[in-house]
Amino acid sequence: MAERVAQIQAELRQIRGDELEKLDEFLVRYREDERPGVRKLVGQAEGRREKLLRERERLEKMRVYERSCADRGYRLICGIDEAGRGPLAGPVVAGAVILPDDCEIFGLNDSKKLSEARRSELFDEIQDRALAVGVGIVGQARIDEINILQADYEAMCEAIGALRIMPQILLNDAVTIPQVRIPQIPIIHGDAKSLSIAAASIIAKVTRDRLMLEYDALFPEYGFALHKGYGTAAHYEALLKYGPCPIHRKSFLKTLESHRK
Repeated sequence: MAERVAQIQAELRQIRGDELEKLDEFLVRYREDERPGVRKLVGQAEGRREKLLRERERLEKMRVYERSCADRGYRLICGIDEAGRGPLAGPVVAGAVILPDDCEIFGLNDSKKLSEARRSELFDEIQDRALAVGVGIVGQARIDEINILQADYEAMCEAIGALRIMPQILLNDAVTIPQVRIPQIPIIHGDAKSLSIAAASIIAKVTRDRLMLEYDALFPEYGFALHKGYGTAAHYEALLKYGPCPIHRKSFLKTLESHRK
């Protein structure tokens, strides 16, 4: 009997978290089984099923803007977001993502709400399942030259240009990009409200974080691997000790002296 229960446990383990039909089939087979070990497994399957249904409901709510665009005849809907507007060092990075209709990527959310490990997993899944992914990167020298807002726009334009498919409409996180003729919908906190923008936020964030890890290897004294260039106390302490390095944004360091004790 114990061997049979172990086989049923292995069967449940083989069902992926997004396979609702297989969970339902498992429950049909074993729901009436009275063995305590099987009853426990049935409870686990029911819990997984409920969690999956809640996640599908959450994802459906994040399709509101995409559904509205589709109802108006748009099919190639592109989410746009950026990462790195606020740091003292490193580039600003924009992501552009076109997802297929009714694409389900479980766990997809605003990148700020996810762990680094989960963002990395979702990054790979987005790359695999998206119709098109584009990235734009604008470095610190250009940021100092034209200011961060204009650099944001430039990175977003570059990300759109890197798409292998031209989108029909853009869903942007909060901004309207100048000089882009594609129809645009700016959405405040869009990375938490739109699946397409959430996907773009993950592409931008993971790309930038990986760049900052590379910079950490070049300039280890600043701790870029930990703070990714943001203005933490440790980062300011390193700046005061070593001075700026080549990837620091000089226009962001005007108040550096105020951090001296």
